[in-house]
This record gives sequence, structure tokens and C-alpha cells, in this order.
Amino acid sequence: MLLCEILEDVPYMDIKGNIEIDIDEIYYDSRQVTPNSLFFCIEGFQFDGHDFAAEAVNRGATVLVVEKDVPVSDDVTKIFVEDTRLAMALMSANFFGKPADALYMIGVTGTNGKTSITYLVKSILERSGLKVGLIGTITNMIGNRVIVSERTTPESLDLQRLLAHMKAEGVDVVVMEVSSHSLSLKRVAGCIFDIGIFTNLSQDHLDFHGTMENYMAAKTELFKHSHISVINMDDEYGRTIAKNIDGEIIYYGISSGNCQIYARDIDITHRGVSFTMFLPDDKLRVDLNIPGIFSVYNALAAGAAAYILNIKKDLIKTGLEEVHGIPGRCELLSTDTDYSIIIDYAHTPDGLENILKTARSITENRLITLFGCGGDRDKDKRPIMGEVAGKYSDICIITSDNPRSEDPISIIEDIVPGIKKTKCPYVIIEDRRKAIEYALKIAQKGDVVILAGKGHENYQILKDKTIHFDEREVVAELLQKERI
Repeated sequence: MLLCEILEDVPYMDIKGNIEIDIDEIYYDSRQVTPNSLFFCIEGFQFDGHDFAAEAVNRGATVLVVEKDVPVSDDVTKIFVEDTRLAMALMSANFFGKPADALYMIGVTGTNGKTSITYLVKSILERSGLKVGLIGTITNMIGNRVIVSERTTPESLDLQRLLAHMKAEGVDVVVMEVSSHSLSLKRVAGCIFDIGIFTNLSQDHLDFHGTMENYMAAKTELFKHSHISVINMDDEYGRTIAKNIDGEIIYYGISSGNCQIYARDIDITHRGVSFTMFLPDDKLRVDLNIPGIFSVYNALAAGAAAYILNIKKDLIKTGLEEVHGIPGRCELLSTDTDYSIIIDYAHTPDGLENILKTARSITENRLITLFGCGGDRDKDKRPIMGEVAGKYSDICIITSDNPRSEDPISIIEDIVPGIKKTKCPYVIIEDRRKAIEYALKIAQKGDVVILAGKGHENYQILKDKTIHFDEREVVAELLQKERI
């Protein structure tokens, strides 16, 4: 593709060199550069792509997109822009033929519930005969084909490449998680969403955003680029976002009035939740196989998207009811024990409270909660999570999550003041495998053991390495060991 075509509608400050040249490929990782390609110099949090410009040129890059000048040979074209991240998003969209324009795009943002909603929407749409592409935390999918996911929302160049694959394979609708990081870092710039869904907002990622106001502002960006916004009316931040955006808004909720889509007659059990979903012109009884009040909210959001797409109510019902759990989201493990083990991705105060409230309502004896907090992330939420865990649990086991570069014990020490407020008995076991072993050892008939924080993840990020760590495997191995 001609460089001048890749630059269509892209703001730039200056160009040094020829733009009437063909470009075979585009990259932001200098190690992947091939001859006759374009390289984006992205200023990251650990490395500055400008420092690798010479390496990219040596590997065959003929064009550099930069924010500042770099010393390379004069035959290399340099595009000077104010923001290389924004330029990469827009130029990638052009390079791959603006695939988002040819796809029906549904974006889901919020602190909790994004993954669950995308799975529920996918199930409904596939039940109605549509081919769906999914992009999110657990995995990316084209129909039933799984593609490994490295982050919630891919880097803009990778996203546009993936969307182009989806378009080529006949995908009708793309449903994707849109993280606050991706919005702040311009990963979805150049994409217009047919539907934008807001779930909720609670404390998370303040190590990146600084304040809740900044966090909300990042989430709001999705709805400035959505034709129709689906907003949780029961969430305070959702109501604020709705006041700051234009265009059509569909409200959903349980407790708030004036919602077009809402739930009544809710019955929660350990097996799931039943409720009546009211649509603007109809209603349906849903028997969802995922317990918890949060599951009702997720189903309402998915139902709203389906309603906008004119999906028949019987297909909405069937699509929702065919989802028998989502990996790492209130996932009840299959064991032969007389106590229950649930794995959940809860890693925020709100997420932890949601799963513990649900577990508390189905616990016949004691609720045992095992959790930790991630390193190199928002430290302020650690004591809050400790207090939440202690409030709902009979016993807490504080352990390591993904400590990253931090000392695991230091992270645990940040959690302890919160749990002490509740007087809940607790133990500290830094090694997560040993902590799980202890939880299973003390579990009694009728207990519910919550393993919170890791969810679908099958790894643990330590200071100097990432190790394989799948809690399902760990539990199975420990129970097998007990039976021998």
C-alpha cells in the first residue's frame, strides 16, 4: 500500500522524505521489522521506541513515524506526529482497509462484568445465526476458533489486523472488551462502535489513572464514539457518564426507575439466578446458570444489545440460558468433596464484594476466602479489599497474587490493616499453592472456599519470571494427593 494512502486523514506535523512509496508491512516492535516496512516509534512506560529506530532501519524499515527526530540515513522517510499512539491507530486502520467500518461493533467497558457480558452477547447472537468475533481478557475468538489473548484490548495495530481477519472470515458482529487503558492509550482510535455498553465503575487502576475522575473520563471516551450507548442506571458513575455524552441511550438496571430494560422477581440460588427481564415492548423469564445479582446486571446489558439488534425474545432467552459458566467467573469446580470450591477473577474491592455476597447467600456452613493483591498496581485498594474480605468471610487466607516486582509480604502487609478492622480470623501464607492446600485442609462439610484474584489465568507473575499456575490443576492435584 502506498504510504500516502496509509496517511489519509491522519494528522501530522511534518514529513521528511518521499510518501509516494509502497509499504509491505507495519510494526511497533523493532525485533519483528522486515524489509520495506514502516516502524512506529512508541514511547512506552519501560522503553522508548525512538531508541530502536536505527535497529528498525537496519532490519529494513523505510519509514519511521516519530514524535522527535532520530538519527538515521537520509533515504528513510520520517513522519513527525504529535502522538505516535494515535497515529498508529489511525494508520493501522487505513493499512488494513478500515475493517471496523464493515463490521457491527459492540464495545463493553467498566470495572467488572466486561468478560461475562461479551460471552453472553456472543451466545445470543450465535443462537440467532450470526457469526461473532470476540475480543477480550480470556481469549479472542473468530466463531469457535480460539486465538490467544495477551491483553484485554489488543494494541491498535494488532487490533486492526485481528479485525481484518474477522472481516475476511465472514464475521458479522464483533463484541469486545474495551479497557480504560486501551481508551487512554488510543488503542481503539479509528473505531466507531454501533453499541457501547457501560457496566459499572469501582476503584481500580488508580496507579495508572491517578483519580476516579480520570478513570471515569477514560471510560467515557467509548461512548463519544458509539452510536447507541447502553448504560447501567444503578451505577452512580453510569448516571454521570450519561449526562456527558450525546446520542441515543438505553438504560438498564434493577433498583433505578426509568430504565427501558430492567429485572424483577429475582430468585438467586447456588445453581444460578432466575428473573423476569422487561424489554421496552415485551418481557421474558430467564433462568441463568450463573449465580449472583451481578449476573442479572450482565444479562440485562447483553439483553439490551440483543434488543437493539432486533433479536427475538425467545432467542435472547435461549442464548442467555445456554451459557453454563464463564472461565474464572464464579466458576464452581467439579469435586467429590462435601464442600464447594469457587474460582473467581475478583481483583477489585467491588468485584470481591460481589462474589462474596453471592457465596455468602449459598453457604451452609463457613465461607473461607483466599485472596491477595497484584503488585505494581493500585496500592490504595489493598486495605479496602482486606476489609471487604473480612466483612463477609468466616476465615480469610491472605496470600500472593501476581506480585510482579514487589515483595509479596509487603503487599500482604498492606492488606492486613483492612482485615483487622473486621475482627475476622485470618492467616498469612505467602506461597499461593500452600495457601490453597491449607484452605482445602481446613474446609468442612457445607463450607464454601473462594479462590479469588486469578480466575482464568494459568500463570503467576513473579519478580524475575512468570510461572505456570492454574488453580484448577492445583486443586485437582491436592485433592488427588489427599485421596492417595
